[in-house]
Parts: sequence; C-alpha cells; structure tokens
Amino acid sequence: MSGQPLTFYEFFAGGGMARLGLGASWTCAFANDFDPVKTATYRANFADAAQHFRAGDVWTLGPEDLPGRADLAWASSPCQDFSLAGARAGLAGGRSSAFFGFWRLVEGLAAQGRAPRAIVIENVGGLLTSHGGADFTALAAALADQGYSFGALEIDAAAFLPQSRPRVFVIATLEPPPAALTGASPFHSRAVKAAAAGLPAELARRWIWWRLAEPPARNIDLGALLEPDGAVEWHSPARTGRWLELMAPLHRARLEAVRLRGGRAVGAIFRRTRIEDGRRVQRAEVRFDGLAGCLRTPRGGSSRQAIAVVEDAGVRTRLLTPREAARLMGLPDSYGLPRAATSALLVAGDGVAVPVVRWLAGQVLEPLLAGASAIAAE
Repeated sequence: MSGQPLTFYEFFAGGGMARLGLGASWTCAFANDFDPVKTATYRANFADAAQHFRAGDVWTLGPEDLPGRADLAWASSPCQDFSLAGARAGLAGGRSSAFFGFWRLVEGLAAQGRAPRAIVIENVGGLLTSHGGADFTALAAALADQGYSFGALEIDAAAFLPQSRPRVFVIATLEPPPAALTGASPFHSRAVKAAAAGLPAELARRWIWWRLAEPPARNIDLGALLEPDGAVEWHSPARTGRWLELMAPLHRARLEAVRLRGGRAVGAIFRRTRIEDGRRVQRAEVRFDGLAGCLRTPRGGSSRQAIAVVEDAGVRTRLLTPREAARLMGLPDSYGLPRAATSALLVAGDGVAVPVVRWLAGQVLEPLLAGASAIAAE
C-alpha cells in the first residue's frame, strides 16, 4: 500500500482485534469501548492507548471527541440481540441499540463534512434476518440517508482459523468502488443474497456486490493450537464421564467411531440446550472435524468449550484454556490477556477474528481507500 497511512476509528473496540487485523500501516485516530475488562486489556496491549482510547458509553460521545476525518469507521456493535442463541430483539434491543449511539456520531460528523469515507459494521448472521429482514433494511436506509453505498459479505473464520465463526461484514463507501472490487465472491452467502433481494428499490440501487477472493486453504487444525498435554489440567474420570452422559446417541456414536479408529484425535465439546419430546434438555455435542465451535463469552448463558482427546482407546477431557481461545481468534501469544480466565475468555469470545480483518483490509478496504489517498497527497 502506498501513499499516506490510512486512519480509522474503532468503535466497540474490545481488545483491539480489528486494529490488529488492519495492521501497522493503519493509524488509529480514536477507539472506544464501554466494558471495563476490555478497556483494561486494550490499554495493556497498545502503548499509544492514552492518546486515542476513550472508555465509556458511546452515547456520551460527541463529534467533537473524534479528531479529523477518518478513512474508515469500524463498528463491531454488540451482537446479542441478533444472535440465534439470544432473544433476537433486533435493533430495538437494549444492547444492539448501541449501534444508534455510534450512528448518531456518524451523522454528526457528516454534518461537519467529516463523515468517514468508508464504514464496516461487523455482526452475527442474524443481522441479515432479524425481524424478517426489517432490521437490515433499517440499517441500509440509515447508510443510504448519509450518502453511502453498501454491500455485505458473510465470512466464516474457519477459512482462516480452526474455529467455526461465521460473521457478517457490511461495507459501506461514500466513493464509487473500482470495478475490480465488484463481482462474484464465495462470501455472497444465501443469506446475503436474500437480504439484498429483500431491499426496496431505492436501497437496492445502492447495493454493491463486493468481490472478495477466497483465501488460501487453511493449513492448521484445532490440535495444532493446543497447549502440550502436560501443561494443562485434565478432568477427573468422573467429570469426563458426565460429559459423555450428556451426549445424545449421535454424538456418543461419533466419539465411539473415532475411538475405534485408533491413534490420537482431538475434538471440541460444547453444551447446547435442545428440545427433546417437548422438554428442554442440556446436551454435550462433540466435533472431530479439526474445528472448535464458535467461541462464546462466558456470560449470557453460553458455556465454556471443552477439549476431548481420544487416544489409546481412552477419552480425556478438559476445558479450553484462555490462551487457546486467543489463538483461535488469531491473537499472537505476545498479546496480553487478563489473569482471570473468565475475563480472558470474555475478551477473546467477544472479538473479531484477526485474520479475517486482515484479509478484508488487504483485498477490499485498502484498494478502495488507498488509491484516493495517494491521489490527494500528490
């Protein structure tokens, strides 16, 4: 990338994973988060945080708090109300209404002629379907009202990391995208296509089919990111037995098939609530496809994932460690995590996968923004 460094604001910054993904060639002009654990983690990992990081509710900020005009505003707004595991309250929900606190700032910046040139809104897949698509239409209308054209991509972190973590990235721009950045993409999922098809005509005219190439094949699996067996605490046989008792017949059969094959196999176990014969039943589900399930935060009813190792015809289980969770998000081992496991898992589970951001930046955001920045600098 040539020309002047690109600048960005990072809202709902968490531990700064979007910043890490954008990389050193980008300059963070402003960052914000409300959560005290994430705030402390951000400050511990970025030496310049005192210059640009503001802790507190996004609703307390005004345009005067944001310096200059950023090339990009990144917003990983709270996703609980869009999550399939939550109440799906939509944009009217208490947590996701934080989006409107962010959007109020964008409107204020636009009134001063300082609207970000591009915006990325990252969220769970429910953003596309909540309230029958009405919430996505409302988001599209808000973007269009400020002059943005936009499109969406649904990217699973499993393309980059051994974690199943599909997320939606809405990319909006004030400037016409180069032709090379538009076209077919493997990340135009069925849900993305349905959301685009459901837009009214005046919004559909602003839709952009962003072209994002598929990355090279992932070459690591879950087992490659785990701590050595001797460095972690394993469950007692009785506790492992309770995990097995929670498994439905399908998952018990899956584990047994792996055991009978022999050798060593690593699987991920996570708890889910299922409806069986009209009753809510807690089940343990295991996968041996080299992927962890989607990391969750250790609050809001989601449980901590466990690891199952099948070896020498036996089964051992243990909890996923915070460092392993960080690796599953693409964080380097040099990244400082909170000492408390619950806090560390909160930071990791409530973030955006770093390699996904890097791929998106290199393939779309930098080509979109850097060319115009270079021309302006001449």
